[in-house]
Amino acid sequence: MLNKKSVDDINVKGLRVLVRCDFNVPIIDGKITDDTRLVAALPTIKKLVNDGGKVILCSHLGKPKGQAKPEFSLAPVAKALTELLGQEVKFAADATVVGENAQNAVAAMKDGEIILLENTRYRAEEEKNVEVFSKELASLCDVFVNDAFGTAHRAHCSNVGVTQFCKTNAVGYLMQKEIDFLGNAVDNPNRPFVAILGGSKVSTKISVINNLLDKVDTLIIGGGMAYTFMKALGEEVGKSLLEADYLDYAKEMMAKAEAKGVKLLIPIDTVVAKEFSNDVPFRTVGRGEIAADEEGLDIGEKTRELYASAIEGAKTVVWNGPMGVFEMSNFAKGTIAVAEAMAKVNGTTVIGGGDSAAAVNQLGFGDKMTHISTGGGASLEFLEGKELPGVVAADDK
Repeated sequence: MLNKKSVDDINVKGLRVLVRCDFNVPIIDGKITDDTRLVAALPTIKKLVNDGGKVILCSHLGKPKGQAKPEFSLAPVAKALTELLGQEVKFAADATVVGENAQNAVAAMKDGEIILLENTRYRAEEEKNVEVFSKELASLCDVFVNDAFGTAHRAHCSNVGVTQFCKTNAVGYLMQKEIDFLGNAVDNPNRPFVAILGGSKVSTKISVINNLLDKVDTLIIGGGMAYTFMKALGEEVGKSLLEADYLDYAKEMMAKAEAKGVKLLIPIDTVVAKEFSNDVPFRTVGRGEIAADEEGLDIGEKTRELYASAIEGAKTVVWNGPMGVFEMSNFAKGTIAVAEAMAKVNGTTVIGGGDSAAAVNQLGFGDKMTHISTGGGASLEFLEGKELPGVVAADDK
């Protein structure tokens, strides 16, 4: 069990608090097109403001590659946060992030005020975790709070390096939720524990499958990676996505599941088409019946029923990766079926970031899930059982 110091365990009255947030939002023509990540950060910010802290926010945005490029400026984020919080969020515009503007703004702060620093990736040192930039960030604050799970699997200055020069390092509410649900749900689940893995590639989920087979009661495989498992059983997969280098690995995993008494489910029927398009005829075929000129684009109806019934009785369900090409309406039914089944579960349901999070939100099931992870890569590494540098760096309780 991970037990980290959180914002509820510290008193920041009169102190300068540097908060690493995830404000990596889509911006088109200077306007933020999706403010989900900003809204998600509000509870932590409000808590620190209400406690009388001097709140200094920082984040990266996009990939400016160590250069101060205006299109990657966080200025629009300061404006949007000002509206969302109903109080001014001052923007410290410094190409060097910690420059004269930032230092003067912080020096003049009163309790309960908020400033936002410029994009941390304007500095080339950020992603290399170079000590000089970590020290500059730490010089602005008395306390550091990390609330950016999306970058927790990377050791950068603004989430890991800075902690070496701060006496107190805590996690915010978002990070706390990720640790509680993703980290601890997997390590200490209520059973039956069902994991659903989809998405296109087995190769990106190797360690996840391996780790989960030691923990789950049932492992459900869907999406493009299912065809590698089918092929490993000697079945015809036509033009479907296939990672031929991973056939032996798929066999190994099936053998491991059998040895551990874990139910490993792969599709029993498949929706196929001759082209990768929503506007072509499609049909459903049974196992091993995919024609040479067809490719699988979704799980079939019988598989949807099989998977839904496997999910229904679960007490903990973790899902990462769609069941088919959910962006195309004709091939979204498998992903919808899994989301619907999870929405009915009387237990803990965790969506592990990335495409599955997008699918669940687009399909309107977001509020039915216990927890939707905010980090794609970070949530995968958590499911692999890896230690995340951004989580490790926070103080233990």
